[in-house]
Amino acid sequence: MYLTKEIKEQIFAKHGGAASNTGSSEGQIALFTHRINHLTEHLKRNRHDYNTERSLVRLVGKRRSHLDYLKHKDINRYREIIKELNIRK
Repeated sequence: MYLTKEIKEQIFAKHGGAASNTGSSEGQIALFTHRINHLTEHLKRNRHDYNTERSLVRLVGKRRSHLDYLKHKDINRYREIIKELNIRK
């Protein structure tokens, strides 16, 4: 499995402030980004996997919603997470 408990804890510790802070917007955005990158690599090898393609589109939409929320809540945190994760606007 590409997303183990240890990897999740590292993502939330780095972006969410603490490993147990799984509800932070930054942590969730970082987790979605990790999953999106993994699915993108999978689709490069398996072009006709349409179920994965649909899942990828849904994840991108969820991440966009979280980014929009963070942008309205605190623009500085939004800019930091965009720069840190290399996400296009």
